[in-house]
Amino acid sequence: MATLTIFTPAYNRAHTIGRTYESLCRQTCKDFEWLIVDDGSKDNTRELVEGWIAENKIPIRYIYQQNQGMHGAHNTAYRNITTELNTCIDSDDYMPDEAVEKIITFWQAHGSNKYAGMVGLDIDDKHKQIIGTPFPKDLTETTLSGYYAAGGSGDKKLVYRTDVINNYPEYPLFDGERYVGLAYKYLLIDQDYKLLTTNTPLVIVDYQCDGSSASMYRQYWNNPKGFAFFRKTEMVYAPTLKRKFISCVHYVASCIISKNYRFIQESPRPLLTILAVPMGYFWYKCIKRNVKNGINHKI
Repeated sequence: MATLTIFTPAYNRAHTIGRTYESLCRQTCKDFEWLIVDDGSKDNTRELVEGWIAENKIPIRYIYQQNQGMHGAHNTAYRNITTELNTCIDSDDYMPDEAVEKIITFWQAHGSNKYAGMVGLDIDDKHKQIIGTPFPKDLTETTLSGYYAAGGSGDKKLVYRTDVINNYPEYPLFDGERYVGLAYKYLLIDQDYKLLTTNTPLVIVDYQCDGSSASMYRQYWNNPKGFAFFRKTEMVYAPTLKRKFISCVHYVASCIISKNYRFIQESPRPLLTILAVPMGYFWYKCIKRNVKNGINHKI
C-alpha cells in the first residue's frame, strides 16, 4: 500500500486538471496514489481520467458523484482513503516535482502519533512566490488556528494522518447549498493535535477567476446555512475573543440571509451574538449590495 493519497475534488476542470496529472507523473517518489472525486462535472473530465488510467503511469482511482460542493467531495475522499497520509491538491493546482518525496521523507524522519500531520507552503503560480508568510525558524510545530492567531498569513498545504481526520465529524450537507468551510474539521483537530511545520513548497496554486476564493460574496449569499454552521464552530473554538466576535458578526449576517430569526437562541455565544447584531446587520446589507452589483471579494 502507498503511504500518501493525493486527492483532487474536480468540478468542470477538464481544462486545468491535466497540469495536475502531469505534475504527479513527474514526481521523483511514486509512493502515492491519486484519488479524483468528480463532483458532478458536465465537461469531459471523466474521459480524460479514463485515458490516464489506461496509460497506467501512476495509480489513479476515480469516483463520480452528484454535485455536493467542495466539502462534500472531501467527505467522499476521506471515506475512501486507506493510506497513512493524505493531502488535497485542487484541480487547478500542481505539485513541485519533489513534493511527494519531501512529504514522505519529512514525515518518516519527524512524524509520530503525537501529531495530526504536517503543514507546508503554497507557491503562487503567477508570481512564483510563497503565499503569505513562511514559518518562523524556531516554530517546529503549531496548530493551524494558532499559527494564524499569532500573525501568520496565506494559504498553507496540509498533510493529515488519515486515521486522525476520519476521527472527526464529516462536513454537513445542507439542502440547496454547496459550501461549508473546510476549516471546520481543521479547527476541531486543532483542539487535540498539533502539526509539524516545514518551510518546503508542496503545491503551486493557480487561483481561477471562477473559483470559490474569487466569488465569496456570492458563496455567502447562496450558502447561508453552511456559513452559519461554521461560524458557530468558530465561536466555540476560535483562539481569541476578537475572532469569536468576528464569527458572531458573520453568523448574524448568515442567519438574516437564511431568515433564521432564532439565531440568538441557537448561538453557542448568545451574549456575544447580541452585541454583534448591529454589525451583523450592516454586514448583511454589504453582502446583499455587493451580490446585486456583481462584486466579488474574499471574505
